[in-house]
Amino acid sequence: MIYKISKRVTRDEEGATLVEFAIIAPVFFMLLMGIFDFGHITYVKSILNGAVQEASRNSALENAALAGNTDIIDDKVRTSIQNLANSIERDDIEIERASYFSFDDVNRPEAFTDSNGDSDCNNNEVFEDENANGQWDADIGEEGLGGARDVVVYNVAVTYDRLFPLYRLMGMPQSIKLTASTVLQNQPYAQQADQSPVTPGNCI
Repeated sequence: MIYKISKRVTRDEEGATLVEFAIIAPVFFMLLMGIFDFGHITYVKSILNGAVQEASRNSALENAALAGNTDIIDDKVRTSIQNLANSIERDDIEIERASYFSFDDVNRPEAFTDSNGDSDCNNNEVFEDENANGQWDADIGEEGLGGARDVVVYNVAVTYDRLFPLYRLMGMPQSIKLTASTVLQNQPYAQQADQSPVTPGNCI
């Protein structure tokens, strides 16, 4: 009798599917959330890049420098991004512009005499104050739109909370920061202003 019962139990496959699903389900749902999370990040990045490209083109026009037009352009970028997730607030979106005389100047530091060879501008070393602000700058860009024919770097960064709780299981931070930037030259709507005269200064 015991033999027959044990033989019947070992052959009984009812409920096997449920047990197999219980084993596979956690891995499956983690994979699914990972796909959704990655897909949403890719989507946000795509919309962000598109908004930045459009805003930079609009900023290169002559009327962009008129009062209030820059704010209108930036607000369109913020609105496009905020529509992607309810958790994105206005303060979560950082927008920066830096203008340069030419493409060669983008992200370029001011030249200085590195007397002690430590690659830092210090110890009263002489530097060329190209933007005439009285201090050495690692980036000679000036904040804002610049003028006609100036080269402008337009940067936008957005920080928001992930939509899916996968980050808790994977040990990732809840918030994610995405950035997009582009470089365009303003239209030649006027004669480009001359560069500021280069004056020497001393590093602190």
